[in-house]
Amino acid sequence: MALKNSGANLNLRVLPNIVDDLKQLTVYTRAAVLRIKCSTHFLAQSLTMKTRQLNATSAADLEATEVILKEGGIVAVPTETVYGLAADASSVDAVAAVFAAKQRPPTHPLIVHIAGFSDLDKWAEDVPEHALTLAQAFWPGPLTMLLKKASHVPSIVTGGLDTIGVRVPSHPVLQRLLQSSGLGLAAPSANPYKHLSPTSARQVLDALDGRINAVVDGGECTIGVESTIVDLTKDDVMVLRAGPISPSELSAVLNRQVLVPAQHSAVVPGNMADHYQPRTPLYLISREELLVKMQLPSESSVFVVLADFPAERFVNRLANKISMPKNKQDFARVLYKTLHELDSKNFNAIWFEIPPQTEEWLDVNDRLVRASYSIT
Repeated sequence: MALKNSGANLNLRVLPNIVDDLKQLTVYTRAAVLRIKCSTHFLAQSLTMKTRQLNATSAADLEATEVILKEGGIVAVPTETVYGLAADASSVDAVAAVFAAKQRPPTHPLIVHIAGFSDLDKWAEDVPEHALTLAQAFWPGPLTMLLKKASHVPSIVTGGLDTIGVRVPSHPVLQRLLQSSGLGLAAPSANPYKHLSPTSARQVLDALDGRINAVVDGGECTIGVESTIVDLTKDDVMVLRAGPISPSELSAVLNRQVLVPAQHSAVVPGNMADHYQPRTPLYLISREELLVKMQLPSESSVFVVLADFPAERFVNRLANKISMPKNKQDFARVLYKTLHELDSKNFNAIWFEIPPQTEEWLDVNDRLVRASYSIT
């Protein structure tokens, strides 16, 4: 009898592990299916796709954009942050085409863009009260809320996770498309996975021409870096991706502490050690290290410095130097543009002065750290 009880206890102890293993297997199986679907889309697109160039100031072009999206196509559209690769978030095939075009792992979730807070219950459930507080303060704008996914939302949108990132953008072109179409649009940055995000239609075409149905040229993005992602699925409110809206701003509105972990394992857009990378190796170094590097005669490298860099210290006239704005908002707005331009010049290295290490600069520091290489 004692042996039977012992065996029963053992089975009860093992059962949770078996359940966890089955859950993990389900995630892997979904990922494998999504990977096959995305690969199929990529092969088809590479043979047949012709990218149309549309203008945001043309009513006819915006109508054409809406038609493409409703028919399951994918279109690069301007947002206030960076250009996004938009698809009907309710269409599994359309979302699979986004993953395929970007060559993005299918377990990496997408952010869904909606026209307003009233559309939130179409995509999320069990929405906490403080989501409305944040929405009233920061929507439309560069804030993505991580919430519990509504049960009917296709798993491909969320990478198989039970959470979903949702944002109300402020860009007038994207707002017009969202309102007129009635769609929720999954729209990650319109670039190949882990590469530099685009802040102009030209940059999108340079990277994705022939892989997407169209790009809508709405000029340059006004913010220039991706949205802040805040997790509202737990008791503690936590920033999972630094962005234009700072933790202090969130805390002030919520009247509570907002956590900012130095590192975390949550699967959200942007949370990879290597990301936002130019083709040219980028190295982040201090001003003191930069001054030493600048003494070496080299025309194959470029030095990116802050606006207050002392001109009298720049004695090597053979070196290439670019000055970045001192104001953080201006710095962020031109960051990707500057890196795209430097990438086109075929330098061997980009030596980038470390920006100020304050909360205001969290987002650009985050992007630069992920874009940089270690000095060996």
